[in-house]
Amino acid sequence: MMPWDCWNESGVSGVREMQGLLIAVQDVACRKQMADTFIDAGYNIIVTNSTADALDGILKKNAQVVLLGSRFDELSAAELVPLLKQCNPRLTIILVCADASLPLIRKLRSEGIFYHALKPVDGEDKEEIRKAVKCAFEHLSQH
Repeated sequence: MMPWDCWNESGVSGVREMQGLLIAVQDVACRKQMADTFIDAGYNIIVTNSTADALDGILKKNAQVVLLGSRFDELSAAELVPLLKQCNPRLTIILVCADASLPLIRKLRSEGIFYHALKPVDGEDKEEIRKAVKCAFEHLSQH
């Protein structure tokens, strides 16, 4: 299922409960911007700049969806995605980056990322990530 498959006409999935969203993006300004957006939307946000803290949140099942940058805490997304999926195979990962090559995106999709979004620079980009996160939680609730 692709994220746009679960958006209704208003762009809202209708699913709302306390949902754990882990933001693991190296860029501090981007991380803060995304945290502010999703706190306002009512998600339970975990923001970290540490792989150890990210793994802890995933292992304790505090986070069901992860916004992951192309590099995080000295590791590439290609190194992190398989590790995160081993910790929780049901984890939904949204890759947030502008510099990933098409072969890398294909590799990460085969590893199990849910969606690839560009790093938010304007309102349209923020809306895309917001919709992808809503859809990711809806997808989890259906499986």
